[in-house]
Amino acid sequence: MTKVDRANYVIRKSEAYEDSPQSIGHGATISAPHMHAHAIEHLLDYLGPGKRVLDVGSGSGYLSAVLHHLVPGGIVVAIDHIPELVDWSRSNLRQDGLGPALDRGDIVAVTGDGRQGYSSLAKYDAIHVGAAAPTIPQQLVDQLKSPGRMFIPVGTFTQQIIQVDKDENGKVTKKNLMGVMYVPLTDAEGQKRGY
Repeated sequence: MTKVDRANYVIRKSEAYEDSPQSIGHGATISAPHMHAHAIEHLLDYLGPGKRVLDVGSGSGYLSAVLHHLVPGGIVVAIDHIPELVDWSRSNLRQDGLGPALDRGDIVAVTGDGRQGYSSLAKYDAIHVGAAAPTIPQQLVDQLKSPGRMFIPVGTFTQQIIQVDKDENGKVTKKNLMGVMYVPLTDAEGQKRGY
């Protein structure tokens, strides 16, 4: 995480290093640094050279940049359903020196419904979801490699981070990691209406 300057991915630069979530507009937030650290810690065994990662609800592009540094020669797909955020994330990534990674396709920033994953580049060694789904989307589980791991907040009022593991035989197990409070994983219209 130290290779990526969070100030390039927030609106209020003076608050870039506070350990709290921050609004990035369009009803979205950038998670607190400690939550990004938890995500990386739990996904780390599935990251490395040549690995493929899906970052759902990629927002400003910050965690996608961090993930890129952890999968040299691999691919990070950053998906968000708000086109303005996808455009802004591309700009942020370029400002942070990652324009060549975008140009090579090492980071792919796309507009789409992350609840459905991104089948064009599936399957993924690791999937990070940055907003709370009411239940675990089956399409994301289906796009996880065997073996693979997903880090996803789940729930509506009460939320838990769930670690979803798929073993080499395709068997899926789930483990509750911690209670959290995330914005909901919704569609673009729901987000524009305020969920």
